[in-house]
Amino acid sequence: MPHSKSHETPAQKIERLRETLRHHEHLYYVLDQPEITDAEYDAMMQELRKLEEAHPELITPDSPTQRVGGKPREGFVKVAHSSPMLSLDNALNEAELRDFDRRVRELLGGGHFRYVAELKLDGLSMAARYRDGVFVQAVTRGDGLVGEDVTENARTIRSLPLRVAGTEDTFETRGEALMNRKSFEKVNAEQEAQGKPRFANPRNAAAGALRALEPWVTASRKLDYQPYFLLKDGAAMEKSHWASLERLKEMGFKVNENRKLCADIEEGVAFCNEWEAKRDSLPYEIDGVVFKVDSVAQQERLGWTAKAPRWAIAYKFPPRQARTVVEDIRVQVGRTGALTPVAVLRPVDIGGVTVSRATLHNEDEVARLGLEIGDTVLVERSGDVIPKVVRVVHEGAQRRRFHMPAKCPECGSEVVREPGAVAWRCINVDCPARLKESVLHFASRGVMDIDGMGEVLVDQLVDRGLVKSVADLYELTVEDLAGLERMAEKSAKKVHANIQASRKRPLPRVLNGLGIPMVGERTAQILAGTFGSLDEIADAPLETLQEAEEVGPKVAEAIRSFFDEPRNRKLVERLRKAGLVFTHEKTPRKAAHAGPLAGKVFVLTGTLPNLAREEAKERIEAAGGKVTGSVSKKTSYVVVGDEPGSKLDKARELGIPTLNEEGLLDMLK
Repeated sequence: MPHSKSHETPAQKIERLRETLRHHEHLYYVLDQPEITDAEYDAMMQELRKLEEAHPELITPDSPTQRVGGKPREGFVKVAHSSPMLSLDNALNEAELRDFDRRVRELLGGGHFRYVAELKLDGLSMAARYRDGVFVQAVTRGDGLVGEDVTENARTIRSLPLRVAGTEDTFETRGEALMNRKSFEKVNAEQEAQGKPRFANPRNAAAGALRALEPWVTASRKLDYQPYFLLKDGAAMEKSHWASLERLKEMGFKVNENRKLCADIEEGVAFCNEWEAKRDSLPYEIDGVVFKVDSVAQQERLGWTAKAPRWAIAYKFPPRQARTVVEDIRVQVGRTGALTPVAVLRPVDIGGVTVSRATLHNEDEVARLGLEIGDTVLVERSGDVIPKVVRVVHEGAQRRRFHMPAKCPECGSEVVREPGAVAWRCINVDCPARLKESVLHFASRGVMDIDGMGEVLVDQLVDRGLVKSVADLYELTVEDLAGLERMAEKSAKKVHANIQASRKRPLPRVLNGLGIPMVGERTAQILAGTFGSLDEIADAPLETLQEAEEVGPKVAEAIRSFFDEPRNRKLVERLRKAGLVFTHEKTPRKAAHAGPLAGKVFVLTGTLPNLAREEAKERIEAAGGKVTGSVSKKTSYVVVGDEPGSKLDKARELGIPTLNEEGLLDMLK
C-alpha cells in the first residue's frame, strides 16, 4: 500500500495514486490476479477522492474516481461509426462452415492463408474510442452505421481502461460488453425481489445495463469488456488480426485467451468441437465460434457484401433442447397492441438456465404445432432467442384446446385480426399495455412533433400515472413535468410549450397520431383531403371510405374497426376538447383521364408473360384506368398471370371478370 511522501506536491501524489490504482485494477479485472485486498484498494481510492476534492482543478476524466460520473442524455445521443459495424453471416453446421472455407479458398485463388478462431461471446457489441491514449467515447452497434453514445455507462466497466499506458495514439477498439453467469444470477435475484420480470439471458441483461439511465446501475451489474478489433480511422491498425489481438493485450485490454491461430479448417473444426463440449465450464455464455481470415490484406481482397464481410463467419453451436409439459397458455399484450400466446411450462433446465415460459408467436403457430394445454413438448433455447416450442412430443391425456380471447386481457377492448395479418391486436390506443408506444408515436417527429417527449420522459409519465391516455398530454402542467427526474424547470417549460404548439398540427398529423392500423402519413393525407374532417372519416361507411384514392377494403375495415371501438371514440372527443385540428381543406378530385380504360379499376395477380407488373400498371393508368391492390365489388377486371394468388379466388367469388395479358393489351388498343 502506498505511503505519503512529504516532498510530493498534491499533483504528484494524485498521479502516483492513480497509477497504482490502475495497476491493481488491471491485475484484478483483466488478469484475475489480485495482489492486494479489497480493503487496501478501497483505502487508496478513498485517499485519492479526498485529494481530488481538495484540488478539483486536478481532476481528469481518466482518473479511477471518475468511473461513475454523470448521466446519459435522455434517449441517448446517436453517433455515426467510423466504419460500418457489420454483422456476420452464420454457419449452422459443419457443412456450412466447410462451404465458407471453400468460398474463401476460391476467392483467394489457392493462396496460403490462416484463420483466427475466437469464442463467440454472447454479449452486446460496443466500440470504445481513445484520443491520445485516453478513453473518450463508447458507442453501441445500433444499426451498424449509427449507434448510441453510452460513454458514461461504459466508464463503469472496470476491465475497460480509461487510459492506455505507453501510448498517445488516437484509436478505436471494438468488442463485446457482457455479463458473466454469476452476475446474471444476482441481477435476476434482485429483479425477482423487486417484483420485476427476470432477464431472459445474460445478453439481454448486459444490454439493459449498458442503456440504464443511471451509470451507478451499470456499475452495479458488473459488466465486462473484451475487445477483438483495433482500428485507426475505421481501418485495422495491424497487418493481421492475430497481431491486433496481441497488441490489444499489450495495451492492457482484456483479450479473450481462448483463441487459436488455425492453419486450416480442420484445426478450426477441432476447435469448435472442443469448445462446444467445454462451453459450460466458462464463467460467461458463448453460443459459437467466430472465424476470421488472419491477413488484413487478404481480408481486403475478399471484401464485403452489403451485410457482412466475406472473410469472417460465425459458427453457431446447435441449440439446447429439453422436454417438458405445457401447463397453460396465457396471452400477453405487447407494446404495439399485438396479442401473443405464451406457453407456461413445467420448469425445466436447459443448458444451466431454468425455463418456465416459451413464446408461441401467434394463433397460427399454435395450430401449426397442433399444440394443446397438457401436451409434452420439445423446447429449444438458442443464443439470445426467447425459448420456443419446437414440436409436440406426446399429446396429454386430458389436453385442452387453446382459444384466443375475444377481448383484450389488459383493457377488455375488442381485438381484431387484420386481413392477411397473423397477429390479433387490441385497437384501444389507450390500452395500458400499449400506452407508452402510443404516446411515443403520437409525439414523434412527422406526427405531432412534440420535441423532448422521448422514451425516458414517457416512461416516467406513464409509470407515475400522469398519462393514462394520449389526451392526458394536453392536461399536463409545467409543475407536473418539473417534478420528474432529470427535468429542470427550464426543460419542463420547453416541453410544455411544445405540447401546446402541437394543438395546431394539421388534421393529417392528428389522424396519423391516432395509430389507426394501416393508416400512415400518406393515407392520413389522402383521407383528410378527401373527407375534409375527422368526423366525416369517423362516421363514413366502408363503401364511402373506399372512394378515397388508395383506400382498399382492408384499410377501410381497419378504419371502421378503429372508430367503432367506444374507447377510441372517447379519445377523439377528449382531443376535440383539447383544441386539436379536426378539419382540413378538401383536395379537388382529379378529372377522369380520357382514354380507353377511363373509369375502370384493375387488380393484377400472378406473373405476366411479357409485361412487368410496374409496366402494366403504368400502361393502365396512362390509358385512364386505376390499379388497386385488392379485389372488391368496385373492381372492373382482374388481370391474371402465372401462379395467381388468392385475388383470383376472390374475383371468382364476387363474379369479377378476368383478363390474361393478351386481353389487357387488346383493351389498351
